[in-house]
Amino acid sequence: MTAAPSATRRERTRAATIDEIKATALDLMRGAGTVDVRFTDIARVMGVTPPALYRYFADRDELLTALITDAYDDLARHVAASGAAAPDDLGARWEAAAQAYREWAHREPERFALILGLPVPGYVAPEEGPTSEAASRALSQLSSLFVEALHADTLGAPYLREVDPTVEVCAHGKSEDLEVTLPAESFQAMLHAWAALHGFTSLEAYGHLDWMEPAARDALFGSQVTLIARVAGLPEPLRA
Repeated sequence: MTAAPSATRRERTRAATIDEIKATALDLMRGAGTVDVRFTDIARVMGVTPPALYRYFADRDELLTALITDAYDDLARHVAASGAAAPDDLGARWEAAAQAYREWAHREPERFALILGLPVPGYVAPEEGPTSEAASRALSQLSSLFVEALHADTLGAPYLREVDPTVEVCAHGKSEDLEVTLPAESFQAMLHAWAALHGFTSLEAYGHLDWMEPAARDALFGSQVTLIARVAGLPEPLRA
């Protein structure tokens, strides 16, 4: 096989500058406590003129699209890696994935807000573009647990069996993405599971549970994850 040609000096320089622009934007977000960012501020920190940035990103929205895509991919990698310790234990993998989601939000509060918080004012994500694809990759870490449990015949009936016809339509529409047809009630339970996990994580990330001691928050999160699994029909961990 012929080895792929290595990047030229110019390509390496361009890639390094793009990385510097993105890193500077994230640093500014962390410093300001906001996910909004301006080219003028990035250029000032980097010691260049604002027009110089347009050689790398067409506008602020293109930069935000790149940052959002990177964040979703990083979240997906972090959650995916969490299941390595118990690859054959779906219950344990759910607990590990939930904890990884929470840990990532703690470690990356600005990026968490960027992808799963309030929309950035004026930003419009491209339809069916890189952000949508990256979001699907990240959230597939949760849906894959339901799909694997279904294949292994360990996916139990969810607590709530009634499903509105409009939700059934959504379930059928997503069958191709999941590469399997989840029962409508399990599809609904999967969305409930993500909503409950994200809800707790958001409350904690934005300081609404700071009145609790860290150990109490850990215990409450653990019981929340167990409750979600039982209500959704996910299998229990295979503990000795």
